[in-house]
Amino acid sequence: MQTAPVTGASSGIGLATAVTLARSGYAVTATVRSHGSATALRDAATEAGVDLDVALLDVTDPASVDAAVSGVLARHGRLDVLVNNAGRGRVGTTERVSVEDLQATLDVNLIGVWRMTKAVLPHMRTKRSGRIVTVSSIGGLVAQPFNDAYCAAKFAVEGMMEALAPVAAEFGIAVVLVEPGPVATSFVQNVGALGDSDDPYLPLLQTYLTNTAAIFERAQPPQEVADVVLTALTNESPALRYQTSPDVTERAAAKLADTTGSAALASARTRLAPA
Repeated sequence: MQTAPVTGASSGIGLATAVTLARSGYAVTATVRSHGSATALRDAATEAGVDLDVALLDVTDPASVDAAVSGVLARHGRLDVLVNNAGRGRVGTTERVSVEDLQATLDVNLIGVWRMTKAVLPHMRTKRSGRIVTVSSIGGLVAQPFNDAYCAAKFAVEGMMEALAPVAAEFGIAVVLVEPGPVATSFVQNVGALGDSDDPYLPLLQTYLTNTAAIFERAQPPQEVADVVLTALTNESPALRYQTSPDVTERAAAKLADTTGSAALASARTRLAPA
């Protein structure tokens, strides 16, 4: 039975992925930041009739990362799959986001992914097999207004994995990026928008948030993203990138064709225009 630690599994995409992989026969270690945040995960596993291990993990803490990876190896004697899903968002433009907020966003979305990937690579390299699936975002391909820190982190993760993929492949390790668009999770509510009455960007921010809320009314469910993760894990020759909806694929293709960036800027500015 293949082992599969999943980070950020307390809710949303991580929870759906952990349960989906357990249902598909993987020995899943679903990681959460605190025992109190695991209730929904345990309930979902019970409802699905599956068993999975729940372990504590803070991807910003090197000791916690080492303990989580060592725990999987101690329980199962092997490590086959890593799903990097833990994420953090922050809404606000560069002028209004503190360096501390930027560092915190990078620490979860980029450096945390780096820590986890670095920790599992020696085990996968030694046995010359493994899959590392990282949940990225359309925000790692097409930047969104007021998501300067988040998009910086996701663009960096895309570059990291694209650079790692050909080298890892020489050791039998497949590296995959899964790129969702809007997903119906608590992620947006947890982002926290910066803005006050003295903020010169406030009118634009309010318009952006209103337009974004309308887009998220049509968001896809987390299960659809989890199904794409499973596809990436079970495909004999997985692609580097999987978009989770036709809309994201269309936007990704448009970005690749937009060599000057003019179309991307024009599209982003529509998010700042009153409906």
